[in-house]
Amino acid sequence: MSRIRAAVLGSPIEHSLSPVLHRAAYRELGLADWSYDRFDLGEAALADFLAGLGPEWAGLSLTMPLKRAVIPLLDAISDTAASVEAVNTVVLTADGRRLGDNTDIPGIIAALHERGVDKVDTAAILGAGATASSALAALGRICTGEVTAYVRSRARADEMLRWGERLGVAVRTADWADASRALTAPLVIATTPAGATDRLAADVPDAPGTLFDVLYDPWPTALAAAWSARGGRLLGGLDLLVHQAVIQVEQMTGRTPGPLAAMRAAGEAALRARH
Repeated sequence: MSRIRAAVLGSPIEHSLSPVLHRAAYRELGLADWSYDRFDLGEAALADFLAGLGPEWAGLSLTMPLKRAVIPLLDAISDTAASVEAVNTVVLTADGRRLGDNTDIPGIIAALHERGVDKVDTAAILGAGATASSALAALGRICTGEVTAYVRSRARADEMLRWGERLGVAVRTADWADASRALTAPLVIATTPAGATDRLAADVPDAPGTLFDVLYDPWPTALAAAWSARGGRLLGGLDLLVHQAVIQVEQMTGRTPGPLAAMRAAGEAALRARH
């Protein structure tokens, strides 16, 4: 039986949950001839890696630092990927084309939809950078009003304002010192590194709205734990990973995984095993 291959690329990559999630989907779909691996790869090695792929390859997942570096090496990218200049999915077609997409943006939207969040009047983003730009793009589809981005520097503020203009989203920026004000928004998306929002845990209001904290390890964060304790709706990084991985599996295999439970359970088990 010939094997069909897929993999996740990036650096560092050893802690990626993508192999766990994709393999769980393959099991659910009965794709015994599919394999999914990981490769620690930096920007300098990417072009040679892509050039060496044979016809058995169906697709790639990309993480940092490759999401922008891959774009010049592709034959085409989707409008979604172009909107944030970031590709996290490459589909390798039978005729040898490399097609790029961004499944983080629809993954954020799908995860929120699963929890009953379809539209909000306003929203807040904690942090800036690549994940924040994807969050902003997602909010452009579900937020009818202004998005406030809480950032640490003038340069980051200017970056978020540029993204807002590019994506057609009404954005204002605020200083990170005032980040506790974000917690009163109906939807808060935290895109910061581990530990960055811990000081905000004490400021979670009574009856908070929805928090989407994109971290999954460690989990829960101090902010997420405080949010849940006060009865707020909570989503974590695993929710995003599962939903964006479902879209990747669909694009690479041409088949849609069934209920997300198997993929989510596999991810949860892998996280438990780390601790």
